[in-house]
Amino acid sequence: MKKIFFFLTLIPATIGFAQGKVNFRADILNRNGDVIYINTPANKTIKEIKVNDKGIFEASFEVADGDYMMFDGVEYAQLYLKDGYDLKLKMDAAAFDESIVFKGNGAEENNYLAQTTLLEEKLNPTEMMALGEDDFNKAVDQMQKSDIERLEKAKLDSKFTESQKKSIVQNLMGLKQYYNQKKGANKLDNTASATFDYENHKGGKTKLEDLRGKYVYIDVWATWCGPCRAEIPFLKKVEEKYHGKNIEFVSISVDVDKDHEKWVNFVNEKGLGGIQLFADKNWNSEFMKSYNINSIPRFILIDPKGNIVKSDAERPSSPALTVELDKLLN
Repeated sequence: MKKIFFFLTLIPATIGFAQGKVNFRADILNRNGDVIYINTPANKTIKEIKVNDKGIFEASFEVADGDYMMFDGVEYAQLYLKDGYDLKLKMDAAAFDESIVFKGNGAEENNYLAQTTLLEEKLNPTEMMALGEDDFNKAVDQMQKSDIERLEKAKLDSKFTESQKKSIVQNLMGLKQYYNQKKGANKLDNTASATFDYENHKGGKTKLEDLRGKYVYIDVWATWCGPCRAEIPFLKKVEEKYHGKNIEFVSISVDVDKDHEKWVNFVNEKGLGGIQLFADKNWNSEFMKSYNINSIPRFILIDPKGNIVKSDAERPSSPALTVELDKLLN
């Protein structure tokens, strides 16, 4: 399971225009479902692959050279697909990221991505965010230098190398953005929260004032956001742990209007709990702007009087969240 924080304002489209064909085979032990999905960086599915009678996912399909994601349930792995690739993946979904091994044409590039994910998971977000501005910037600059040196040393496909260099720079720019956002968010703590009045998946509308008297833990997310989806199993466990306690769990989707039906279906299919809301004007909703939200997932904790406990709260996957909620609710 991915532990690194991600920085998503807009997902870069690192896909070319020329179409080619790839062969893809996945042997997944302890798989999360009978269908895997190959998605673009913007989370558009280009191929559904059903498991065959031998327990293998296998298909040939057209792609444009570039970055993709393979979803097995809410778990996902990064892929780089290119005309002529013949990829064979073997893994154990019980140790998802740690067990990924590719063979065949294109294996070197995709094994590089798998190893990159493991390296990213070793980063400590809390320590990074606690650094002073000068030390933080130095640390990020050193990360960029090290990442590019590692990439160049690998001597991989030239197009892949070029796209990865761009991704390294963009991701670390996003890290700086997140750092500045985090520092700015801290200034909102202990102030009155802006309100919202959003469509409720169950019908009608729900506003923040309807939840007064209870703590409110808000998850700002979207159906296309891989890291948001990765938090769902953890959020369900947190909801279960505090069921009946003085807290409401609210998920606010910032999907665009054209994806409204996709949101409705996603909530139904995944059996999402809590209060499921759909933001008006997505990113440009007044509530989002009041919190300066320009990356997701984002979590917010509000007290029973409507004041902000944490404008940028811990994620459900972080043990620190339950520690804080135990103090507030027990």
